[in-house]
Amino acid sequence: MLKKLIYGFGKGNNMKIVIVGNGKIGFSLSHQLSKEGHDIVIIDSKNSALRHSMDTQDVFCIEGNGVSKSVQIEAGVPNADLLIAVTSFDEINIICCLIAKKLGAKHTIARVRDPEYVRDLNFIRDELGLSMSINPELAAAQEIARILRFPSAMKVDFFANNKVELIEYRIGEQCPLAGKALYTLPGTFHVKILICAVQRNNQVIIPDGNFVLEVGDRISITSSPKEITAFFHAIGMVKQKIKSVIIVGGGRISYYLALQLLEMKMSVKILELNEERCQTLAELLPKAMVLHADGSDQEVLMEEGIADTDAVVALTGLDEENVVISMFAASENVSKVITKINHLTLGTFLERAGIDCAITPNIIAANRIVHYVRAMQNSLGSNVEAMTKVVDNKVEALEFRVREKFRGKNIPLKDISLKKGLLIASIIRGGRLIFPGGNDSIQVRDNVIVVTTRDGLQDLNDILQ
Repeated sequence: MLKKLIYGFGKGNNMKIVIVGNGKIGFSLSHQLSKEGHDIVIIDSKNSALRHSMDTQDVFCIEGNGVSKSVQIEAGVPNADLLIAVTSFDEINIICCLIAKKLGAKHTIARVRDPEYVRDLNFIRDELGLSMSINPELAAAQEIARILRFPSAMKVDFFANNKVELIEYRIGEQCPLAGKALYTLPGTFHVKILICAVQRNNQVIIPDGNFVLEVGDRISITSSPKEITAFFHAIGMVKQKIKSVIIVGGGRISYYLALQLLEMKMSVKILELNEERCQTLAELLPKAMVLHADGSDQEVLMEEGIADTDAVVALTGLDEENVVISMFAASENVSKVITKINHLTLGTFLERAGIDCAITPNIIAANRIVHYVRAMQNSLGSNVEAMTKVVDNKVEALEFRVREKFRGKNIPLKDISLKKGLLIASIIRGGRLIFPGGNDSIQVRDNVIVVTTRDGLQDLNDILQ
């Protein structure tokens, strides 16, 4: 039995967290949460997966069945702040959380994927006392739908109750931003936006006003939704509204995505190789066109009108197939191409192939859980209101609520020494968005958005030297 002794849980605002299931989501979670200083215990029945986690992360591991009461007790669940059950089986995750609550865990999160359970999630949460449920496929579908709603972007996130948008965008050959220094943008395009992070090749930069943009740069832009829309119009890079979508693959993500796109009045065509699954989808999605066809076959894609569709979303179970489908769609000048990948290393290859929009469901799910954990910390004294990761998860954007204990309050920003690798992107005061200059100051009750390449900022005071 693989074990480590467990000492020193619950120091300060850091929490004792037990993760049941050490697959892709579990590993991503333990990696991120242990880096943020939480005390992590992982339960899994696979010795090899646990040994890899022990060798690469500062975590405690117990080999065993997470449903077992004795294993949970051994893992310290009765004194845990949070248990997260992310095995491959919904029923196991739900039972793990039920046992954990009975043993005394303060909060529980379950990965629940089956649409049959998802429909009853509110009832399940209320009856079993779940603090949160996460559905990786639904979360991925929501992200894809958000991108299709704003096709000029690679990624779209929101802060401050949707008052602030954070958009990722790649500078193409025809984009007038190329060759421009950042300080010239407001005067040139007459909009209020801030470019707060740039990825150039494999380097991530938090830029200053003198930074000059180049073709191929992947930039993160923040502003109000109105200003960002005006900005894309000003630079002439607004793609036409998506009206028709071809989805290749008929799995759970495709089902959840089609539901959302149909609600958005888009035309949806799904290509699925499994005939039985086609029949199921046709019954569930009567307004979509579901075809029994091999979407990885280029002739089939041509016959189904890929050259005339506005967007293609490759959602098969194989990364390699999704990449090939996406490359073919891009070669046919499809306006928006979105690719599902499970292996992050393929992201760089996709960029070189001209495909700038890839989603990884397990990473999306892990980030949402980390977001929830930070909200829990907020109740314990941290002041992180929201968090998202951008630029291939290399940069964090965090929203802080300013409290009396912030040491930099009411001091002009030009007089504050900030740590390297971060930028104060915006201040929200009384519902008003402020792009701070040197003479602006941060005041109590402001919301502040910080963009950083540093890990584990938990308090606004952490930005100070």
